[in-house]
Amino acid sequence: MSSSSPFRMQLVHLDLKGAPPKVLYLAEIFPLFHALGANGILIEYEDMFPYEGPLHLLKARHAYSPTEIKEILHLAKLHELEVIPLVQTFGHMEFVLKHKQFSHLREVELFPNALNPHKEESLALVSTMISQVMELHRGVRWFHIGCDEVYYLGEGEMSKKWLQQEQNNMVKLCLSQMKAVASHVVIHHPNVKPIVWDDMLRGISEECLTESGIAQLVEPMIWDYVEDMDVHAKVLLMDKYRKCGFPKLWVASAFKGATGVNQSLTVISHHLKNNIQWLKVADSGPAEMLQGIVLTGWQRYDHFSVLCELLPMGIPSLAVCLQALKNGGYTDHVKKIVEKYLGMSDLEINSFMSENFGTFPGSDVFALITQVSFHLRHSVDELLERNRYVTGWFSPYHRKRKMIHPVMIQYIQPDAISLLTRWNAVIQELQAALERIFYPDAVEEWLEENTHPTIQKLQQLLQDLDAAIAAQS
Repeated sequence: MSSSSPFRMQLVHLDLKGAPPKVLYLAEIFPLFHALGANGILIEYEDMFPYEGPLHLLKARHAYSPTEIKEILHLAKLHELEVIPLVQTFGHMEFVLKHKQFSHLREVELFPNALNPHKEESLALVSTMISQVMELHRGVRWFHIGCDEVYYLGEGEMSKKWLQQEQNNMVKLCLSQMKAVASHVVIHHPNVKPIVWDDMLRGISEECLTESGIAQLVEPMIWDYVEDMDVHAKVLLMDKYRKCGFPKLWVASAFKGATGVNQSLTVISHHLKNNIQWLKVADSGPAEMLQGIVLTGWQRYDHFSVLCELLPMGIPSLAVCLQALKNGGYTDHVKKIVEKYLGMSDLEINSFMSENFGTFPGSDVFALITQVSFHLRHSVDELLERNRYVTGWFSPYHRKRKMIHPVMIQYIQPDAISLLTRWNAVIQELQAALERIFYPDAVEEWLEENTHPTIQKLQQLLQDLDAAIAAQS
């Protein structure tokens, strides 16, 4: 790692709860991660891990096989990327608790996001999950146990009764589950240090954190993805954790997946500013505590939400952010380095790329999704809402009654057919590019969300036109 960077470790986060890449694609991008300055990956498996036995139903249809997991770990080692597995064990448990067989372990009966911390079976469940993941990740130094955004904690019936007892409170409830899971990791894997997202710890007083003993069990990962992040507040938070006895901590920025739940294109400038703010925090905070930074690349906001930017869409942003962290900032010199690695002639960070899409792995997907995002809806809306022949002579009123002036057919039909043919060809090309990188369900989902509604409007216009023509004959 360059001496310009205050971060000893720079990890790329792979969020596999949506559009997980095929191993073939990981083999192409791991060398790029390494070249750009990453020396580790945080793999959030969710339902892509090949769970066995009673946990087999947690697996997604296209979950990696044990052989594929070993191949991923081999590729990571080959390109000097240290692997840290991440398994959610408290909040964001939808992929487990959505199943009927585990729904009795929900904190709130109706909601599958948080685990009930009062049931022994809850700890047994996450312990088994951790054990199975650890079995395929022998030799790891850290294990991330999640624990962020434990929404509705304390609102379950068992928690309400427990909280009525005078000595109990929400802090105790939260920390007891974290400690139980972390203790399981430490007892069974003494050389592995648990990591937790820090958001459930932030509001807890120094006194409570210190007395709880949590600082001896875990390393917190402070996360914030906004572009105007408050540097001073983060330095104070790091200092608070230091005073509570945490010997080490991590920070987490974002390179994609943090600017909109259904975002298709990555806003590079937002993520660059966010990472620059983290550089400032690292320069001002207690350096001896800092293990490293994770650049998160969220693929869904949660298990049930739509896909946000696909991994190839975030690669230019990742390149910019990694190089900025490695070199202590973003300069013209750094820009040229990034352009070289991406095969781009002129990288634009303040607006979306409109040409020069590069030659990096997945650049074909990058180019085609950019084209679809910029022009598909716009071109169809232009025809349906701003073409005078359509709005004047084939309005919804006309279409409903299958009415059209015969003269107007020649001014509408050829343009509509031409537009549909052109976009079908682009979408077909995009589908082939996506299928090389992703599994069929992810390809289907992305196309259905981002192309089908607009294409269907165009197809409906042509169907209504055919019906109106037929009604006249």
